[in-house]
Order: sequence, then structure tokens, then C-alpha cells
Amino acid sequence: MSTVNPAEDVAVHGPLDITRAATAVLDADGVIVGWSPAAERLLGYEPREILGRPAGALLASHNARGDALADLPAGAPYHRRVLQLRHRDGRSLSIAAARLPLAHHGAGPTRLLALADAEETEQWEALQSMLKGLATQSPVGLAIYDTRLKVVWTNAALYEEMGPADYHGIGPDDMVTHGEVLSARRAGTLEEVMREVLATGEPVIELHYRGRPPVDPDRDHVWSCSYYRLQDASGATLGVCEETVDITDRYLAQQRLDLLVRAGGRVGTTLDMDRTAQELCSVAVPGFADEAAVDVLEAVLDGELPPPGPVPATGLVRVWGTHGRTASAPPGGRPHGRERAAYPPDAPQARSLATGSHVLEHLGDGPDGPDGPDGPDGPDGPDGPDGADRASGAPAPAASQLAVPLRAEGVTLGVVTFARTRHPDPFDTADLAVAHELVARTAVCLDNARRFTREHSAALLLQRSLLPRRLPRLTAAELAYRYLPADSKAGVGGDWFDVIPLSGTRVALVVGDVVGHGLTAAATMGRLRTSVRALAQLDLAPDELLARLDDLVVQTADHSAEAGEPQPTFREQLTEDEAVGVTCLYAVYDPVSALCRMARAGHPPPAVVDPESGVVDFPDVPAGPPLGLGGLPFESMEMELPEGSVLALFTDGLVRGRGRDPMAGLDALRGTLGDVAESLETLCDRCVARLLPDGAVDDDAALLLVRTRTLDRRQVAVWELAPDPEVVALARAEAGRQIGEWGLDEHVFTIELVISELVTNAIRYAGGPIQVRLIRDRTLICEVSDTGHTSPHLRRAASDDEGGRGLFLIAQLTQQWGTRYTPTGKTIWAEQQL
Repeated sequence: MSTVNPAEDVAVHGPLDITRAATAVLDADGVIVGWSPAAERLLGYEPREILGRPAGALLASHNARGDALADLPAGAPYHRRVLQLRHRDGRSLSIAAARLPLAHHGAGPTRLLALADAEETEQWEALQSMLKGLATQSPVGLAIYDTRLKVVWTNAALYEEMGPADYHGIGPDDMVTHGEVLSARRAGTLEEVMREVLATGEPVIELHYRGRPPVDPDRDHVWSCSYYRLQDASGATLGVCEETVDITDRYLAQQRLDLLVRAGGRVGTTLDMDRTAQELCSVAVPGFADEAAVDVLEAVLDGELPPPGPVPATGLVRVWGTHGRTASAPPGGRPHGRERAAYPPDAPQARSLATGSHVLEHLGDGPDGPDGPDGPDGPDGPDGPDGADRASGAPAPAASQLAVPLRAEGVTLGVVTFARTRHPDPFDTADLAVAHELVARTAVCLDNARRFTREHSAALLLQRSLLPRRLPRLTAAELAYRYLPADSKAGVGGDWFDVIPLSGTRVALVVGDVVGHGLTAAATMGRLRTSVRALAQLDLAPDELLARLDDLVVQTADHSAEAGEPQPTFREQLTEDEAVGVTCLYAVYDPVSALCRMARAGHPPPAVVDPESGVVDFPDVPAGPPLGLGGLPFESMEMELPEGSVLALFTDGLVRGRGRDPMAGLDALRGTLGDVAESLETLCDRCVARLLPDGAVDDDAALLLVRTRTLDRRQVAVWELAPDPEVVALARAEAGRQIGEWGLDEHVFTIELVISELVTNAIRYAGGPIQVRLIRDRTLICEVSDTGHTSPHLRRAASDDEGGRGLFLIAQLTQQWGTRYTPTGKTIWAEQQL
């Protein structure tokens, strides 16, 4: 075989060829004068039976014209006609007949009649037509390689695909430059693929191959290639046939579709703007562009929605960018690796923000903006033919640069820049559609992240404003805390803690957890914290305080339902009011007695560290139900906390989380708190580092550490008095003496007056044994306890009233006063500022 010019005709050796056909010689009158052996085999007549007879005698139909054979068109064998001829045995046969001219002999011209089976002839002609079509008209490129895998024949389509050249004798990988097999699970070169076909005989179908043909040396083309082995009639291998179809446009369209599919699954997986920008860049580079950058308005990063209309390019922040094939955050000192992105007014990014449409720019050409191929500035506009004066934050000068605005809800959020610096092809119309789709999806994701950022920031601000900004300075305890809000995936939660100073140097310790996240949870937490502080001022026992708080939650849930509507279920209440199902732990510590009384509503028990041994225990505080269920009792327990004991109150977000065993969390907490010599701040840091090394993820986490203190006995003075009016003077004298011993002579008159009024009221209205207690702390505290259960009320006495002025005088002379109830009666107290 050899390389053939497809334009040349091919030789014809078909059934009507003179060397193969059945032949009959006719004289000028159409009489058969010659009959070949092949004719005898075809129609069954022996020469002695047919010679001398007119040719019309062979026709099967009597109505046929007798000169039909003699009048056949003369010329090449393919100028033939199909006739019905009669076989010697009487059968009618479809015979292809053609007349060939012969030289003149004697009486007149003679003619040669070529005959062959019509079906065989038609099949051969169809085959010849197909072969000629493959060689000259087929759109499929064909090449035949010998067993050395060298080209021996090509068709016209291959010449058109590759360009006119002499391909004879070259290998399959030498036809193009930058050749690369794209199909997975295939050998690295075409020669290796073809050798496998030669060896196994298994054809290879639709192998994708990329390269640059001689006719287009600067642009990649993609072909779909098929290979099969060629063999002769005896089964000997002749070579390999290659079929190629240029599928560049279809391949690029599929690549663009695959790109959009990947973007749909990979862009916007979180509500984090930096992550969303990174996902877009990782999808676009390197398949769509060589570099990409996402610039967002600073107001959007703060959760704000910019006003509609043109956007200046002055408030942009580079959220993410790529350099080469690696996606990375650009350098800079801003949070999350962000940096300012400054663009001059004539930069593509600035024009895109101003017009709200894409701007395409090719180096060497003018900008291709929204007004046409050359944009509003023409080919030599302010950007210049070289695309100079680019923004300092833009990608490196590119062969093609495309800026597309990020738009959502009719406003512009920022701009995305795609650049091709090494890709041989500039962005075209199809690329513009892909870029718009990519950016539109990203804009929706960024807008969702912006909305979440706004809500998360508002909830976080609300939460922080509701939590204690600073802990009070107390004689009763040393305090330290850590609060870790959940990350942006879960949103702000409703965990809280509080430290509430109570009368008599006591302190109330609170930690609670509201189900859910977001503004509702934060607002519910604030409402509950305020309620706890208000109830704490009533000096209620822990179990009673939780019962009152439970009533408030139930009433809130009940009032949220419309009148006449059925009572909501517990699950519906969880949706309607975040307070339903909240947990809480409330404890009161008294530094005078070193006793701590606590109760809990569905909350984890606290941890208590012994000051001597460092042993960590979780006391079995009776587990009450979560708040909001209503009608179930709460129980409290009382335990002694020696001076130096550490009490740890926490929410379950510290020890429980996704993939974490809560018991393992408690064990880790136990192992961390055992070092009693460390400061509380150090212990807080260690607990957070060990239990939440990555920060709070699913839920907020609160930790409050309290190291107990006790008051020195010399700071407390107590007297037991009988309910007799004569003891008023005794109580006044003892109080004055004690105040003098403490060196507080300037407060003697005030305290004597307070003692006198309070003891007199106790004797007059309560009866029973009376106790007077003075406590010297940061303030001077005077307490009078009796067995009565009614609390006196401050009132303004009329000018003619004989009494009613005692509490008024106490309120004017002291810093504050109040009443708390005890199991045996009540205590009225007053504090004097020192």
C-alpha cells in the first residue's frame, strides 16, 4: 500500500469487468456469435444451444423488446442496466448487463455483452461508492498504518484536519505537536495504544486525544479516535486503521458543562465568604482560567447590603485569589488573609462595577465591554493597547482578562476577575456564558453568607451585651471564666453564666443553656438571665428559684398561643419559644458558713475540687427536669466547700459535641482541674485547650471557675436575744462596742440606730428568739433575724402618725437594705458603705 491522492479515481475490478463477467458477442443484427464459459455457468446455456440465436431470446418476458440487449448503452461497465433473463431451466434471473464496443469485423460492427448477477453487482457498486466516499467525501479522518505503525494511506478528511502534507512513513504521535492522550486508563501515547490493538486484536473506541495540528499550530484540538486491526483473507495482520473526528467544540462544551456541575457541588458549601471565594477559585483554576480573584465590598463582609446602582471601586477587599495553579489567600495583614484591592477608574474591574456588566479585555486589542467588541473606549481607550495601568490588586497581565460583577437582589456585591496568562485561547462567547453562571451562583452563596454574617453579628452583639462584661470583686470567691460562641456554621447559641452578689456576703452562681441558635436563642437567654437576677434578689432557695423560673417559662409558652387554639405540643413549643427545654444550674455560696446550696434543671452537675488532695468530684445534685415542662418539682442539696475549694460550673458544649463522648469529656475535665496550685485563669486556658482545641463548633461553651473563700471569725459578730423590749438597749450597746473594736467609730451612731429599729420591729411584730449579726466586709452589714414570716414595707408616715418612720430612716442612712426568708423565719439586713 502507498499514500494515495484521494482526488484520483480508483481502478475498477467489479463483477462486470471483462476479466470476470459472463460475456456474449453480438453481431450487427443482435445475433449471438460468441458465448463464454462464464456465460454458460450464469445462464446454463451451452454454446451450441445459444449461438446463432438473437439476443432477445434470452429475455424472460415475451413483451420485452427484442433489441433490449442490443440497444444497451455502450461505454464502461458501470453504464449498465438490470434485465430479467431466462435461465435454461426456466427461472427468471435479475442480471446486470453492459455493452462494450469491439473493433469492426467484416459485415459490420460487433458488440460485447457483459453479464453478471444484479445483486452482486449492486453490492459491489455500493462498496465502491462507500470506499470512494471514505477516501474523498467522508468527514471522518482515516489513516492506515502498517505493522511498523507507519502511515501508508490517508483520506481527504485527514488532509483537511491536519493540513496538506506528506504523511507517508510517519508515526501516529508525529502528526501533531503537544500530543496527549486524555482518556483515562489508556497508555500515554498513541503508538502504545496501537501496539496493544495489534497484539490483542481488541478495538479501541472513542479514545480522546489532544494536540496541535500543522494547520493550526497555536491552538489545541481534541479528537475522538478509534483503532482496529486490519487482516487479509488468510488472517495475516496488515496493520491498524485509525478513524479520527475533531470534537474540539463538543469537548469544550462538555468541559464547560462539567465545570458548572462541579461548581454546583463545590461552591457554597459553607456560609463563610472566604471559603466560598476559595471554592470558586479552585473550581475555575486551571480548567477555566489560569488565575482568578474575588473582590467583595467591605460593607458586604460586615453583613450590610450595598445600595443599588453603580458601585465605586474604592471599598473593595480581596477575599481570595490564585497564583498559578495553587489557590491561596493573597498576602496582607487583614483578617483571614484579606487585603485592600485598589483599581483605577479605567480598569476592567472598575468599569464592570460601574456598569453592572462584564468587561472583557484582550492584550493587543481594545476592551470588549458591554457596549460591543471594543467597548465604550474603543481599541485604544484609556486602558491602552497593552492593557497597562492595571489595578495593583489585579492578577498579572494576561492574554485575556474578564471582569464579571457579583450581583444579587439587584445590587452589586463585588467583582470576580478571570485571567488567562498561559492558556492559548482568549475568552470567547461560550466562556462568557460560563463565567456569568459561575459568578451568579457565587453571588447567591455570598449573599446568603452576608445575611448569615449580619444575623450572626447581631446575635453575637446581643449575646455579649447580655453576658457579664466583668465579674464582680467578691470577698466570698475568686472568679474566672471562658465563653466560646459556636462557630459560624451553627451560629450564636444561648449559653450564659452569671455571678450575682447577695446579702450577707453570699454569692449566687448561675450557668444555663438555651436550645437553638441565632437571635431568638440569644434574646431568650437575655430574658432568662434577667429573670434569674430578679428572682435572686428575693433571696429564694435554689430549688424555689428554679420553680419560679419554670413557671415563667411555662407562662411565656402559654401566652404565645392564640386564644382558642389547641395547646402546642412540646416539639411545637421548642419551635415557638426557645426557652422551652432550657437547662440551668443555680448555686448559692455563703463564705461565713462555707456552705453551698445548689439545684439544677436538666443541667450537667458541677465539678468540685478538694483544696488539699486535688481530687475532682461531680456531686450528685438532684437532676430536675429542664425548664418549660411545668408541674415537676426541683430539689436542692447542700454541701460544705472548705476554703480554697474550686467549683466548676459549665455548659454541655464544653464536654459534649459531634463525635465526642460526654463521659470522655468529663474525664478530661477531671484530669485538668486537679492541679489546685494553678491560678484559675491558667486552669480555664487548660480546660479550653484540652476539651475544645479547635474552639466551640456545634454549640456554645461556657466555663465558670470559683475558688471559695471564708470570712475570718473576727469579721463576724453574732448575738442571740430574747424577745424582750429591754434587750434593745443591750443590742445597741454590744453593736457599738463591736464597731469600735473594728475601728469604725464614725459608723457607730448609724449602726446603733439601725439595730435599735430592727430589733424593736422584731420584738413588736414577730416574737420568738432574735439574732443580731454584724459582718465587716467591703461594707458593714447589719442583720436581724426573727421567726416572723411577714416582711416590713417602707412607707411615708403622715405628720400625725406616731410610728412608721423606722425603715424610712434606715433607707436614708444606709446604702441598701432588704429582707430574705429562711427556713425558720426571715432576716432583715442593711449595708453601710465603708
